[in-house]
Amino acid sequence: MNRRRWVIAILAARVLSLGWLVKREVFRPTGARLAAAALAVAPGALFYRLDVGGQQIGYSSTTLDTLPDSIRVETVYVIDVAALGTLRRTSVRSTAMLSRALRLASIVTTFDGGLGQFVARGRVFGDSVFSVTIVSEGDSQMTRIPLKGPITLPTLLPLRLAFGGELRSGRSYAARLFDPLLLTTRDVTAQVASESTLVVSDSADLDSTTMVWLPEHFDTVRAFRIDHDASGVPTSSWIDAQGRLVLTSSKDFTIERAAFEIAYENFRRRDTARVARNSAAPAPGEIVPVTALAAGVRADPAPARARMRVRMHGRDTLELVQASAARAHASPYRLPSTDTALARWLAPEPLIQSRNARIAAQARQIIGRERSPSRVAELLLHWVHQSVQRSTPPGGSVPSAVKVLETRRGDCNEATTLFVALARSAGLPARTVGGLLYLDGRFYYHAWAEVYLSDWVPVDPTFDQLPADAAHLPIAIGGLARQVELVPLIGRLKPPPEVL
Repeated sequence: MNRRRWVIAILAARVLSLGWLVKREVFRPTGARLAAAALAVAPGALFYRLDVGGQQIGYSSTTLDTLPDSIRVETVYVIDVAALGTLRRTSVRSTAMLSRALRLASIVTTFDGGLGQFVARGRVFGDSVFSVTIVSEGDSQMTRIPLKGPITLPTLLPLRLAFGGELRSGRSYAARLFDPLLLTTRDVTAQVASESTLVVSDSADLDSTTMVWLPEHFDTVRAFRIDHDASGVPTSSWIDAQGRLVLTSSKDFTIERAAFEIAYENFRRRDTARVARNSAAPAPGEIVPVTALAAGVRADPAPARARMRVRMHGRDTLELVQASAARAHASPYRLPSTDTALARWLAPEPLIQSRNARIAAQARQIIGRERSPSRVAELLLHWVHQSVQRSTPPGGSVPSAVKVLETRRGDCNEATTLFVALARSAGLPARTVGGLLYLDGRFYYHAWAEVYLSDWVPVDPTFDQLPADAAHLPIAIGGLARQVELVPLIGRLKPPPEVL
């Protein structure tokens, strides 16, 4: 009997030990599993070609360093876009520090482009607050973004998927992202769609005749297709089992992993004069990759378009219809909005300081005792249109709402940023929109706003339109017409939209 009890005790102990091991490995916190998996993250650098229509317009690189208690990720992004005979460069460098559980701890981003020049420094405090400080022309602005959980970056989403065990077909993963290029946060869902094998170049050789670097050796990579909107527009990306980007492709827009010489040296050696010259006289219907103001188009557009039919990608037809006056002036609630689903569009964010004392005071002065959402939108729209002098952005500043209120100058980006900040301060949900404006037979980059009345209604403070007319073709919600968005935007609109 004693022997039997002894055997049972041993078996019970083994079962308990096995159960403890299973619990430790299977049910341990996500952060602990990620920290253990992240020990396998390999340091190194990867390079990418940025192509539109088969022509390289930029390059990108990602360098990952593993430190004893953290991971350092540096991303460089450079694009040259030709417009009206000039080559316009945008360059962004961001350095992010991650915990071993792949949680963002801090980031420094340096931006230099058509939008302006600025340095943004962000730091996460626990999982509750993300503090962002933007320095531009000696002017410092700080925004604190409340969080409900961990935050990551678009470039780090593949790492999180790979080492979080999410790379299985059919799996979906939700995350809160901070985009250091657009200075916005957004909730995204990544869907693992399929698995395949891709071939990428891992070395190159110089063709002495054309002086172009060509692939010499290739590598076969097992990769997973991920469908997501991390950049603000629907995108499909292929990532490998180590969480490194292999390919992003959509229509004529491609980001492709390549050997250093193919990604960088070919870009550096290209004939920039010819590229710029070819853009000097855009044909009717072409996309001109600057705002209408920067292109020298008259300040006021043609009469408002109530309807516009556009053929996309040479086959799909999109019909744009101006919102009805009744919809634009519907007021189903009183301000301030208390709808929790719209809280995100009332909160401050980088460049949109809706809780700044000067912004709040100006909003109160404009609207007085008015509490009708449609009437408030109208008052703010007319004030911004009349008060902000339409001109190219002053110096190298960025379109901060506080700065625009001070200078009273700017283009569509500045007018939109100030309008959205004033609207949010008044309790009216508002958001920015980046897209195209059809004007004088061509498409120009443009920014406008949307306000929530009975539904989201487009508002254009640059041209004093409520609702904005059907000549506005929206591309990305929550983003301005920034040069850094040109690569995905242009690629998704080749050939250019055709007005029917």
